[in-house]
Amino acid sequence: MKASWVAEEEKSKVLKMSGADMLMEGLEKEGVDVLFGYPGGAVLPIYDALYKKNIKHILTRHEQGAIHAAQGFARVTGKPGVVIATSGPGATNLVTGIADAMIDSLPLVIFTGQVATSVIGTDAFQEADIVGITMPITKHNYQVRKVEELPGIIKEAFHVAQTGRPGPVLVDIPKDISTSIGSYKPSNEVDLPGYQPTTMPNLLQVKRLADAIAQAKKPVILAGAGVLFAKAEEEILALAEQHRIPVTNTLLGLGSFPSDHPLFLGMAGMHGTYTANTALHECDLLIGIGARFDDRLTGNLAHFAKKATVAHIDIDPAEIGKNVETLIPIVGCAKHTVAALLRESTTSGDTAEWVYQLAELKNSYPLWYKNEGEVLKPQRLLEIIHEETKGEAIVTTDVGQHQMWTAQYYGFSKPNRWVTSGGLGTMGFGFPAAIGAKIGRPELPVVAITGDGGFQMTLQELSVLQEMKLPVIIVIVNNQSLGMVRQWQEIFYEERYSESLLPVQPDFVKLAAAYGIEAASVTTEEDARSKFAEALDSKAPFLLDCRVASDENVYPMIAPGKGIHQMIGVKP
Repeated sequence: MKASWVAEEEKSKVLKMSGADMLMEGLEKEGVDVLFGYPGGAVLPIYDALYKKNIKHILTRHEQGAIHAAQGFARVTGKPGVVIATSGPGATNLVTGIADAMIDSLPLVIFTGQVATSVIGTDAFQEADIVGITMPITKHNYQVRKVEELPGIIKEAFHVAQTGRPGPVLVDIPKDISTSIGSYKPSNEVDLPGYQPTTMPNLLQVKRLADAIAQAKKPVILAGAGVLFAKAEEEILALAEQHRIPVTNTLLGLGSFPSDHPLFLGMAGMHGTYTANTALHECDLLIGIGARFDDRLTGNLAHFAKKATVAHIDIDPAEIGKNVETLIPIVGCAKHTVAALLRESTTSGDTAEWVYQLAELKNSYPLWYKNEGEVLKPQRLLEIIHEETKGEAIVTTDVGQHQMWTAQYYGFSKPNRWVTSGGLGTMGFGFPAAIGAKIGRPELPVVAITGDGGFQMTLQELSVLQEMKLPVIIVIVNNQSLGMVRQWQEIFYEERYSESLLPVQPDFVKLAAAYGIEAASVTTEEDARSKFAEALDSKAPFLLDCRVASDENVYPMIAPGKGIHQMIGVKP
């Protein structure tokens, strides 16, 4: 009788709650204190449960704004960005951001509403197969079919998003699951036998790399975003200094190595520096760390690092050898792997002549532009922003010319200050990403640098700045065109500017005023410095419409189909 009584007492202690309440409990257990989202019919029970909680919710004005803001938050904090959207169009409006996060390895957990389980597959109102749609662009996704599964799925989703190579995980919750009452059993452990990311490197492979370093005369370290995700900046610096190895960055790796360090060669790739690309072409040992070797980095693979022994350190084994033949593959966390390499690698190669040659190249072939006339040059604008912020700001961008000029001329010396859409190249990314970045790191100045084309894709998020009084500075690099499209049409399409010019635009200053946001027009270098300083001092939202030279191009450049050593625009 006693055992039966105890069992009944234990059963009575089991909490009964709705699926929506289970979701809120799960979010609190994961330490989530901010959500980005937009309500709708299929998530009304979730928003009703949220109403009773102290979790901050950022109501963006479009679901794309929500997911890009979550990406910015994740990028600067290292914590998962959490998004909620309703079924059908609410969920499909997230697709671009999910794909963007997947290719750039950003941890997101996305909760989408779904029609009731009884009508799934019937083309019900606002039904879309978001699990099927996002399967290729998520690290994993779920559709909840039993309310009791929710706590375990939430725990798994956060675990998968943050471990190994980070990425987006989607959880699709039918409306009747949100309202169903079930027994709530908190999930404290994750048991995924098929998902066990390798974090510690194979020490025999580490020794092979140490031996290669000892023999190399022309080594180069290529540091990608994986260095930042692993928080391995100090280890990379120690490795470079210990063995006098020059360092270059991928676009997304900027900030993982100080831009003012004597061993830094600049960014590599299509619009990288001549010195960095020459080093990759001529090196005898290439150590890639947390980088994907994508086409915008390598140029024509037939010419990429053909003189080098390639070592590739990456936590994602699928990336090793995918694009570039790798003789020393090392699967593992960049921080643990480089730390092990530092312990193992006690002998340095003779790199003195190589370091000297690259320093001479760097002096002979710097980034350049012609700062002449009274028209503001975009490169100079970026230099002024760097000077006024002392390089301390978080800087976000969209994709295109302004993105490349920012990468070239801002000079990132600290980690996690650079937020851009690298792999997918998403217009409209930069401004909402700045909102998320500011929410994640409120103590730092945040500057959203956008093009006049991309800004118009997500400008409705000005309402969020207005409502929250977020001191984000928006800098529109306004060249009245889709700048990179126009540049390619000029160089490769005999100046046939097919639908790339934007002669008719809104008055961006008046547009900002309509949202109650301070703004100014900038046309000269003096304007740029004084108005940006004013914006920085204001501690309030501020928009600068910067009218720059409309025919300026991004140089140097690797033309399509050319090798990394075949750059154009290397000198004036």
